[in-house]
Amino acid sequence: MGDARRYHSLSSPFRMKRGGELHGARVAFETWGTLAPARDNAILILTGLSPSAHAAANAEDPTRGWWDDMIGPGRAFDTDRFFVICVNSLGSDKGSTCPASIDPATGEPYRLTFPELSLEDVANAAHEAVTGLGIDRLACLVGCSMGGMSALAYMLLHPGSVRTHISVDTAPQAQPFAIAIRSLQREAIRLDPNWRHGQYKGDEWPEHGMSIARKLGVITYRSAMEWNGRFARIRLDPDERDENAPFGFEFQVESYLEGHARRFNRQFDPNSYLYLSRASDWFDVAEYGEGDVMRGLARIHVDRALVIGVSTDILFPLEQQETIAKGLEAAGAGVDFVALDSPQGHDAFLVDIENYSRAIGGFLRKI
Repeated sequence: MGDARRYHSLSSPFRMKRGGELHGARVAFETWGTLAPARDNAILILTGLSPSAHAAANAEDPTRGWWDDMIGPGRAFDTDRFFVICVNSLGSDKGSTCPASIDPATGEPYRLTFPELSLEDVANAAHEAVTGLGIDRLACLVGCSMGGMSALAYMLLHPGSVRTHISVDTAPQAQPFAIAIRSLQREAIRLDPNWRHGQYKGDEWPEHGMSIARKLGVITYRSAMEWNGRFARIRLDPDERDENAPFGFEFQVESYLEGHARRFNRQFDPNSYLYLSRASDWFDVAEYGEGDVMRGLARIHVDRALVIGVSTDILFPLEQQETIAKGLEAAGAGVDFVALDSPQGHDAFLVDIENYSRAIGGFLRKI
């Protein structure tokens, strides 16, 4: 099926969009399927903020991946036909160089001396990994959530390197609501006394801040429809409550969020979270179009594109995906726009596998 986590060494120095550079940096990636002799069957997947490159099980790592039911023989990303690559974002602590990595100049972790990170840097690092595999042109570039913005940057910065594109639950620029939520998430981490201006270590970990950040994220990743359907106003059983805790958890939805936060804590480096979160806020296709999003999108040239959005997504609203679809179409691409009514909100692409498989598999069978 392919290789488990592998690494691509980035050019050194690797220069960053907002100034600064990295030396001896790398990105982690995994692959599935076989690269054709002509090297023309590669699909690159760029992830959301927190996932690793382990999108699906493979021979070296049989554990389930975050998009396991989408990748494999006969699945939407058919590995009998395509060579699928997933690259972990530069700045993520899932194997790529990030704020928790050792700075070769000091022998200490970068922490907040890590250069300011943009999604353009994420895109350039992924492009280096792809060209390092000997691939000049991708059959398809796929971007989910934050990765969808990174994918737009990839196509803007490397024209001609992508034949077709699949845009999943993303946006051409961060809107005020998304920026506001991410700002609160970062504030929760920064105000945790254990954050210590990024100098946390060992047992001194900003767990409360990360917990609140994760809860805010989970709330916005799902829809009000789903919260109502799953939890209504159901209260916890008396033995599940801490009667001695002032204002303690009383409703099932509170307990659910706490469980999510606990599973996330210690699983993601807080400084990496801060850097990637802010990079998402900064990204704006309008920078490439003299302040106009549509003019920026007009600079992206692919043969075909599939743009998928969800009507219940409050973080990346459907109208933002409509903008991407219109922009790519105006630039000459044949565009399929799919608006799903999945109740799961922004997280639908991880949950509503049936509908996403139908749309993505159908699109890829035509390219």
